[in-house]
Amino acid sequence: MSHTAPAEVIWGEVDQTRTVAKNVSTRYASLSVDLVLGLSMLPFNTHYLGPSEYGLWVLAASIVAYFPVLDLGYGTAMERFVAQYRARKDAGAINEIASTLVIVFTAIGAAAFVVIAVIAMNLGAWFDLDPAQARTGHLVMLFVGLQFAGGLPFAVFGAVVNGFQRTRLNSFVGTTVSLTVAAVNVVVVLMGGGLVEMVGWMTLARVLGYIAYRLNAYRVFPLLRVRPTLFRKARLREVSRFSVYMMIQDASNRVNYATDPIIIAAAMVPGAVAVWTVAQRLADVAIQLTNQLNYVLLPIVVDFDSAQRDDRLQDLLVQGTRFSLATTLPVAGAMALLAEPVVVGWTGPTFSGAAKVLEILALVVIVRVGSATASTMLQGAGRHRLVAGSNIAAASVNVGLSIVLVYPFGLPGVALATLLPISFRAAVILIPSACRRVGMPLRQFARAAIWPALWPTAAALGIVAWLRPHVDSLGQAVLVGAAGGLVYAALFIGMAIGTRDRSRYILKLRSLAGRPAVEAV
Repeated sequence: MSHTAPAEVIWGEVDQTRTVAKNVSTRYASLSVDLVLGLSMLPFNTHYLGPSEYGLWVLAASIVAYFPVLDLGYGTAMERFVAQYRARKDAGAINEIASTLVIVFTAIGAAAFVVIAVIAMNLGAWFDLDPAQARTGHLVMLFVGLQFAGGLPFAVFGAVVNGFQRTRLNSFVGTTVSLTVAAVNVVVVLMGGGLVEMVGWMTLARVLGYIAYRLNAYRVFPLLRVRPTLFRKARLREVSRFSVYMMIQDASNRVNYATDPIIIAAAMVPGAVAVWTVAQRLADVAIQLTNQLNYVLLPIVVDFDSAQRDDRLQDLLVQGTRFSLATTLPVAGAMALLAEPVVVGWTGPTFSGAAKVLEILALVVIVRVGSATASTMLQGAGRHRLVAGSNIAAASVNVGLSIVLVYPFGLPGVALATLLPISFRAAVILIPSACRRVGMPLRQFARAAIWPALWPTAAALGIVAWLRPHVDSLGQAVLVGAAGGLVYAALFIGMAIGTRDRSRYILKLRSLAGRPAVEAV
């Protein structure tokens, strides 16, 4: 495309409503594919690889999972500044920032891979692996590290696409890569390949996918130029002033939720990591299914805060918390009550020990999702330092408690170590601070936001508990959970919320249903 193309083609689409509709719909489509693949590939891999090799894979991935924090928040910052300079139609600024961050990310990726290689060479000694396991873990970790190091510079191109509000293109590539990787996984395993061969071919598939992200960036923004000569220290300083807070948040989140497999591997056998992962994956599914609302609230909070509309912030805090709890209480509650048939029906009796862990992690889901609106409110309304600081403190306590509790209580002790600090943070820091920020008494907030979502849970989960002795399979667990969800929905909509809010919600649903059809990507 030449530089003489119409401005709306170069700088983005004019119809914002259709753009948002396309991006949101493809996000949900991509999420659905990832959930199906995650739920189906875990039992497949645990069956063919066995707990020991699968545990090695999870261990290597868990260690490398810390390294993405080395993007230092620049990935999110890149999106923000691309959007800012896109609005100003400043191609030069976008190219300078993109070129600067590609160089920075390339250097970080190279240094990170060296560190990963050193860790891989010492994996056997640090985690008490036998020589065969150590060799396998070494190679697997190198492949996983290559995925991270090679993909880091390409994150800039994905950020350009997101900054131009064409997230659907990234979602399309991500879905295609996920399907390809899953197919490679199945083919290699069924052809007799081991863990090393499987991870090696999967790494190749992901690396090829990075090229697609780069092509999308040039398709979205034909004026994009990434050159070493465009590196600017001033641009790096500009972006860094925003990225530092994103880095703190990301680092503390990873410590909070990615440390457990490493602690388990150090204190127990590698197979215990696989048992933990089964419960953690199910909890992650519950979070993804119930927390979508809070992913879109931040810009709304920023708008209301800029306009000094504390009344709108107050309403947003109440409605967001109420709906977050209304979605997660029946889902996570039923998952806790039906943990054993869900786990055994999904992965088989070998991993039945994950049921006790899932019961506790389901409570973690409720706390995380239930306090997510308060956290978003504080981040968008000028209290981001409080959110970051309390998150680091909770993560530190989580690690310490996990080390203490893993020996006497095993995997349930590690789950409890996660639940306790985040519950304290939500109840003592996040929710009271959010209420103070919007000028709402805590008792009023509890009455308006928490109680209407909480009391229908007793009836809904009572039915689930009554039917629990008759549940012997995953399919039956899903049906019983759905029955409890229907009871909850009827009580919440029909009785828990008032007539005014009920009419308001119905109008919102009608307006959503009236949106134009979404075109295929």
